[in-house]
Amino acid sequence: MPRPEDTFGARLRKAMDTRGPLCVGIDPHAALLGAWSLPDSVAGLERFALTVVEALADRIAVLKPQSSFFERFGSAGIAVLERTIAEARAAGALVILDAKRGDIGSTVEAYADAYLDPSSPLFADAVTVSPYLGFGALEPFLGAAERNGCGVFVLAFTSNPEGASVQRAVTPDGTAVGAAILAQAAERNGTAVPMGPVGAVIGATLTDPIPFDLASLNGALLAPGLGAQGATPQDLRAVFGDALANVVPSMSREVLRHGPDVPVLRRVARQAVKDCRIALGYAFPDH
Repeated sequence: MPRPEDTFGARLRKAMDTRGPLCVGIDPHAALLGAWSLPDSVAGLERFALTVVEALADRIAVLKPQSSFFERFGSAGIAVLERTIAEARAAGALVILDAKRGDIGSTVEAYADAYLDPSSPLFADAVTVSPYLGFGALEPFLGAAERNGCGVFVLAFTSNPEGASVQRAVTPDGTAVGAAILAQAAERNGTAVPMGPVGAVIGATLTDPIPFDLASLNGALLAPGLGAQGATPQDLRAVFGDALANVVPSMSREVLRHGPDVPVLRRVARQAVKDCRIALGYAFPDH
């Protein structure tokens, strides 16, 4: 088991306290490659991803590559993803691999081996997962995260409007499905300090109240939806309330559309960090 200071919760807390509370997605979809005047090819993918790493990995707390945009190029794209993860982590950023995996039995064990085993070329600090085959089916992910000092982010109340039909559906005891998932995640985190390994994805664009005390999760709250999807850092307080200290605001297009110029990407990201610090009530100065 990792030392207390090497757990995901401790490493994430340190990264946000020193670099600021911001996650930048690496989403090299075809339109964005075109906006950077790059070809929609493996070469364009590599240039895009490694430019983001060069610009931000030594100063942003978290980078979040979206696996699908690499997978669409087959094995060559996966090779770029491996290099992106490794170089980002080497530069000091924590990497959340946005893969949203979910399955049962030996399949989940294989996914956990792929993303949360230090011997894997796809090893990341954390991975996003879908709990909708049952929270208990995530056990291989959870066990690997605890053993290896990694994190798991469960989809709870997501920003896409279709999600509400499942996440806000009510269980026989009257609990919303998403809230039941958060309750199980909170139980797994227990009293870990400063945060447990199980985080949750909560959309920053949400307007309906979340039927769960997010502060009781004792885990990180990944908040996508800032920027292109319409949410602003100022919206975070309304969504997350007393849990602001554990929020990881996530931007992708709002930052990436300013590339490929590295100094410009850094300037935009620096302003985003400042805006999130102010919105979340961080007291320490900008770096």
